[in-house]
Amino acid sequence: MYNLDIGVIISLEKLLQNGVEELEELGLHSCQINAWNVDILTEENANRLKEIVGDKIKITSVWVGWPGPKVWNFIDGPLTLGLVPKEYRYIRMEALKRGADFASMLGVNDIVTHVGFIPENPSTSEYRETIIAVREVASYCKNLNIYFNFETGQETPITLVRTIEDVGLDNLGINLDPANLLLYGKANPIDAVDIFKDLVRGVHVKDGRYPTNGRQLGQETPVGEGMVNFPLLIEKLIKYNYKGPLIIEREISGPKQKEDILKAKNVLLEILNKY
Repeated sequence: MYNLDIGVIISLEKLLQNGVEELEELGLHSCQINAWNVDILTEENANRLKEIVGDKIKITSVWVGWPGPKVWNFIDGPLTLGLVPKEYRYIRMEALKRGADFASMLGVNDIVTHVGFIPENPSTSEYRETIIAVREVASYCKNLNIYFNFETGQETPITLVRTIEDVGLDNLGINLDPANLLLYGKANPIDAVDIFKDLVRGVHVKDGRYPTNGRQLGQETPVGEGMVNFPLLIEKLIKYNYKGPLIIEREISGPKQKEDILKAKNVLLEILNKY
């Protein structure tokens, strides 16, 4: 069996409030922390979290959100998401640095975020300003020995590779979300792996379909019911010697979420058992 950590993305608030019981019920021993509330990224909470997870749960990375408006569609998304809109750029850069500090306090080596709809045209001032902003945050991370990882989805794979080249630091990576590439209509995720190659440091196990109109994202689905070919995706990742975690993400709540997470876990185990 090809040995990769299988985990789930879980909010920092939930872990601080409820502990690791939910993860243990799912039979998972790894997780990615989802942290959108910058105000709780404190040393006190880092110490509390370390006590909560102990040696039972491995935290693979911290997904850092940012303040300000966020609209997940094709019309207002480019104006509101990530570091691209200059109106919110500075406060979000500071939020990401705080997330890096929090990861460092936890002893975690990777943070992840959405940078936004990175412009496809590298000659625009918007693209150049975004590069400068990412470089500043990633440099801050580098001083903490932390990787800055781009979550895929809002730009084409080649634009993301160009962005990484132009930022020009050696602590940059990619959190591959194959469903996002479909939901945003940006790429076939299998082909994207051939473009990203060994830049991938994390993977979201999420499924979905292409959009059906020019304004709204495609639909997320349970793993195995969308358009991501997970057997082929994992084959490609193994080809590029991927050693990172497989983090299940199901963006719903309630009993169905738990059911779908368990289903995804079983799908992954079945695939990995073939290697």
